[in-house]
Amino acid sequence: MIAILLAGGLGSRLYPSTKKISKQLLPVFDKPMIYYPLTTLMFAGVRKIFIVVTPSSIEDYKTLLNDGSQWGLEFEFIIQEKPSGIADSFNLIPSEYTDEPCIMILGDNLFYGSGLGRGLKQSFTGQGALIYAHEVANPNDYGVVVFDSDNKPVKILEKPDYHISNFAIPGLYWFDNHCYEYAKKISPSKRGELEITDILNEYLSAGELKVNILPRGTAWLDTGTAQNLLAASNFVSVIEERQGLKIGCPEEVAFREEFISKSEFAQVVAKLPAGNYREYLEKL
Repeated sequence: MIAILLAGGLGSRLYPSTKKISKQLLPVFDKPMIYYPLTTLMFAGVRKIFIVVTPSSIEDYKTLLNDGSQWGLEFEFIIQEKPSGIADSFNLIPSEYTDEPCIMILGDNLFYGSGLGRGLKQSFTGQGALIYAHEVANPNDYGVVVFDSDNKPVKILEKPDYHISNFAIPGLYWFDNHCYEYAKKISPSKRGELEITDILNEYLSAGELKVNILPRGTAWLDTGTAQNLLAASNFVSVIEERQGLKIGCPEEVAFREEFISKSEFAQVVAKLPAGNYREYLEKL
């Protein structure tokens, strides 16, 4: 199993904040945005992660994340020359990995909920595709899934112009290795992009798409606009202050998931600059 973390794109909805910095490097409260989807992948148990970035931002990501070994991970950075769509990332994965299933996450999506880590590990069988659905007040801003009377998915639409479903599709997907051949079959949309909804509809047509509705109490935040970025920062701030636990902390997740040993964890923490972040980790 490999993972694909999407950190490319122009971040135009956050301009001018993204004029000189990649969107996923902006802070969500006390950590870079990319830490949150990264730790979601870690909770899913994946160690090999392909990080899709723009040509201008790759060195910034390497400076922030290194090669991943400090957290028991292996990062490989892949350049997407232009924003060609989420599904285009499948075409960028080296051929020696395209016989493996994968989990994909958008770099501006934040997930939080009790038992989410255990649930991720137990979700995917390795066959077909699995996505999630989350009931929202503004479904037309997202890709949506339409269910029949038996709660089976019957249609996937990308940002429909009319109301057809309250269930948006969060940016977290599981695929078997057919995703790579499907990505070569589909054509660019009117936006000039390879749409992930077209991949999902390939699985749906084959009867191989499963949809899990995220339970109430699970938070899904899209941090791609200024208002949503502020809301996500406030959310993280409130949770961390009340619980005394951090969200999206890769050092802690690596330690608790046993990706690194206690001594390796201590070495990582010792290299961090003095401050609240290091103090929190030292108390673990």
